[in-house]
Amino acid sequence: MYAIILLDGIRFNIMQDGQATKKTVYVVYGINVNGMKEVLRIWIGEAESAKFWMKVFADIKNRGVQDILIASVDGLKGFEEAITSTFPKYEVQQCIVHQVRYSTMLVNYKDRKEFCEDMKTIYTSPNEPEALRALDAFAEKWESKYAYAIRNWRNNWSRLSTFFKYPPEIRRLIYTTNAIENFNRQIRKVTKNKSSFASDDALLKVLYLVVMDRTSKWTLPIQNWAQILQQLEVYYTGRITAFM
Repeated sequence: MYAIILLDGIRFNIMQDGQATKKTVYVVYGINVNGMKEVLRIWIGEAESAKFWMKVFADIKNRGVQDILIASVDGLKGFEEAITSTFPKYEVQQCIVHQVRYSTMLVNYKDRKEFCEDMKTIYTSPNEPEALRALDAFAEKWESKYAYAIRNWRNNWSRLSTFFKYPPEIRRLIYTTNAIENFNRQIRKVTKNKSSFASDDALLKVLYLVVMDRTSKWTLPIQNWAQILQQLEVYYTGRITAFM
């Protein structure tokens, strides 16, 4: 079982029928019950969909994963329907950093600093009720100019606010997918000089070597894992100890 999984994608050009086609490589990164980081697998998909994610999670389950507690993702299309059908007891946390990036993408430069400072009061609130009050204040101030951002926060609130229920040690692990983005940056360093790959297999071979090299350095558990594990056991009584 995995206490936490994180998912993120990287776009690559891959030759198909004589033309370079954009495909996304999806990396699934997990933290197991011993606090060790792992790359579960890498998948190549042309588009996000419930059907694609069903294949991903069916594969994960068929390879022996029986339970997942928390999934940290970037609002992937079709993701929730797929994971719910395979691991129904999971919780999802939508990446706050990606949410901030989306919210600011159309903000006028002269408003950006103030807008970001006001938005920060939402996700740095100590608990969900205060975060909702901060969101209301944020909306009252900015909705007339940037309604798309307010609407997106409200529509995705159930997935954005999951981390508020946990203590700081768990919050830091799940509120953003930055951990896997850092790993993906290592992949980009190796592949940045390749304009395109001859096939899916050609790309997967390179990625396999990168994964084997990087993960060989993952020899220590997450910092303060014993404390984090105790906290998770309070929220998920019995589900962790069954795999210890």
